[in-house]
Amino acid sequence: MIPPPRIHPLSDVQSKSIGAGTVIWQFVVVLAGARIGKNCNLNAQVFVENDVVVGDNVTVKCGVQLWDGVTLEDGVFVGPNATFTNDLFPRSKVYPEKFARTLVKSGASVGANATILAGVTIGERALVGAGAVVTKDVPDGAVVVGNPARVLRILNSNG
Repeated sequence: MIPPPRIHPLSDVQSKSIGAGTVIWQFVVVLAGARIGKNCNLNAQVFVENDVVVGDNVTVKCGVQLWDGVTLEDGVFVGPNATFTNDLFPRSKVYPEKFARTLVKSGASVGANATILAGVTIGERALVGAGAVVTKDVPDGAVVVGNPARVLRILNSNG
């Protein structure tokens, strides 16, 4: 039996859609419209906006913000201080009609301090290296590094 979610008393979790077994640590903010799956781990100082979907068995390390339009599928890992964006032409107090959709597919990993630009898709089992700047879609199983991120190699199905 999977235990109910554990939510640290120093977090601000407004969403009622938090899966069983999920752990939310201190100083995390989850807005009301967000959906968080089962058996996830949201580390300290994570911010999750309303139009965000987090699948099952996802780990989000400290200092990550998930803005409207971001979806993390099952088994995704997001390293510390990785940055997601949702507006390609941001201006103060000027908002798009709708925010770009960013998708991180099942089993993908995003390294520490990587930057993911709005509207990209990171493929299944792909690995984004620490500090990479992802400006376009990443194929399934690709390892990408650098600024802008470039494919270093394609992983086989074992890893």
